[in-house]
Amino acid sequence: MVFPVEKAQYTFADCLTWDENDHIEIIDGEAFLMAAPSSTHQAISMEISRQLANFLDGKPCRVYPAPFDVRLFEKDEDVPKDVDTVVEPDISVVCDRNKIDSLGCKGAPDLVIEILSPSSLRKDRLVKLRLYQRAGVREYWIADPENKSVQVFLLDSTGILHPHEDYGREDVAKVNVLDGCFIDLKKVFSE
Repeated sequence: MVFPVEKAQYTFADCLTWDENDHIEIIDGEAFLMAAPSSTHQAISMEISRQLANFLDGKPCRVYPAPFDVRLFEKDEDVPKDVDTVVEPDISVVCDRNKIDSLGCKGAPDLVIEILSPSSLRKDRLVKLRLYQRAGVREYWIADPENKSVQVFLLDSTGILHPHEDYGREDVAKVNVLDGCFIDLKKVFSE
């Protein structure tokens, strides 16, 4: 994928013209090409998604694994050329069905989970944490395959995502935005 040199700012309108096999995020108009995930990354994503989907069966919330475009700051009157931030979280849980359309999610998911990779450490821990905070994501998980751990952040009443809990491989992690939902990390980090 080669981005046009003359383009200083990208929007969701550009995304709609790109090959769907190219995984690209746009953050404040800057485009980032994402590397293909490792098999370990995919196994972790699949297991968390499976556990979430099993819990959510028959409930109004839905889990969406990547690739799934999330337009964090899109407003009702926006058109694709107005949207300059489109991310592709590893896993999103959305409880408001009105946020879902044929192109993905418009607005903040209730829960976002990012799985660290060597190329995404800084982006997931700093850039995306701030983005998700600004957008009002209620719960943010960072899953770390190397350390077999999950760090959970919760949005407080002032709009700040604060560290809430750290879980290790032997733990069962509580999903705070889904009453009664727990993720068995021994199954997540089985490799």
